[in-house]
Amino acid sequence: MPTPHALSETPPLHATFNPLIRPYLVAMVAWYLLLSIFGAPLILVWVLGPGQWWARHYFDRLGCTLDDRTLQFRKGILFRVEKTIPLENIQDVTFIEGPILRLYHLSILRVETAGQSPGQAHSMQLVGIVDAHALRDEILARRERLRMQRTPTSQVPYHQGDALDAIRARLDEIAELLREHLRPH
Repeated sequence: MPTPHALSETPPLHATFNPLIRPYLVAMVAWYLLLSIFGAPLILVWVLGPGQWWARHYFDRLGCTLDDRTLQFRKGILFRVEKTIPLENIQDVTFIEGPILRLYHLSILRVETAGQSPGQAHSMQLVGIVDAHALRDEILARRERLRMQRTPTSQVPYHQGDALDAIRARLDEIAELLREHLRPH
């Protein structure tokens, strides 16, 4: 029998990656080879041979899944990276799009996290996610839902207008008490 909490969970969201990430990756490595005096002669070899193989396999291993509690990401061929980030640790999600990325119809989604102790904070970059804006919005929405579930309703912060109204009412009470106290008897 499923728990009541399990019934309210949103299904996991599996991000898709733009296939144009493959030529982008090949071009970026070629650019770095061009900047290197020793790497410049290898550009043609890279672009026509190992670069194509590497980009194809890198793309095939990309994965990103968002559920109600975590963001999971995997990438890499030789050095595989798999990260699971609790949504409660996500501090910011930034959308980055530069001229070269726009040329390939790509963007970068940077997820910045905070750890429990100093020095644990880090960021993760997700390159080439299709509809990165929607994923960013969904990450932030699920993070907020998780925070609201964990915050008792008595501790939910006031809206600023409500807080100002409460302050104004309290000041009116204090002013009335002062008037009564200062009235001649």
